[in-house]
Amino acid sequence: MKKVFLCFMSFLLTLGVLGACGESNTSQSEARSIEEIQESGKIIIGVFSDKKPFGYVDSNGDYQGYDVYFGNRIAQDLGVEVEYVPVEAASRVEYLVSNKVDIILANFTVTEERKEKVDFTLPYMKVALGVVSPDDALITDVEQLNGKTLIVSKGTTAETYFTENYPNVNLLKFDQYSEAYNALLDGRGDALSTDNTEVLAWALENEGFSVGVESLGSIDTIAAAVQKGNDELLEWLNNEIVELGKEDFFHADYEETLAPVYGDAATPDNIVVEGGVIE
Repeated sequence: MKKVFLCFMSFLLTLGVLGACGESNTSQSEARSIEEIQESGKIIIGVFSDKKPFGYVDSNGDYQGYDVYFGNRIAQDLGVEVEYVPVEAASRVEYLVSNKVDIILANFTVTEERKEKVDFTLPYMKVALGVVSPDDALITDVEQLNGKTLIVSKGTTAETYFTENYPNVNLLKFDQYSEAYNALLDGRGDALSTDNTEVLAWALENEGFSVGVESLGSIDTIAAAVQKGNDELLEWLNNEIVELGKEDFFHADYEETLAPVYGDAATPDNIVVEGGVIE
């Protein structure tokens, strides 16, 4: 009986250990304080590596783009170096929750659902959805997509919007933007939808494709994001955005990173938000 009792107690202890491990695996890792970031000498920022001209890796292996330009300034004003970590649309929240990055600057559209999981700063850009398709079969009205295949990236507002509003559109989903655009080039879908700022830039660099639907859904905002409850870093970033607005920083960012791509096809005031204030 004693041996049976000891075995039973050992079994219970094993269950307790496993339960504790399970709890720790699902818990949120604590975000770093500004002091800890500065003591480490670097800020870790999640960005896209394949979403030109907002976040991408150039031929020299360096990060470039509108979001990266902002990230460089953040690091400068904190007095630290910057380490960029590539993220995908669907992994942005997880990278903050698990504390793999301090900030996400990955063309992150603010939504009510995302606000439940991360904290967003004041906006620094505004955006809607757009649809790009081949010129010889141009989609000019979203209703033309019913029964057809639309390419989207997982975890994006485009995926959510079409899932909720257009159930008769067949969605072909990819993890990476580069995979999605390659699918459009290969003819595996009739069109592709993501932020209108991004599809416009892509169409301008890919002959034979145009943005037939220039604005779809509501006008949304793009903002930086930090781990939920990281009030110190959130306040610092909000103050940074307000102060940068006084020098028209994001217009300078536009001229440096977006204007060479857009040319006369877009105007900065339709995209840029200064000082966190939407006009």
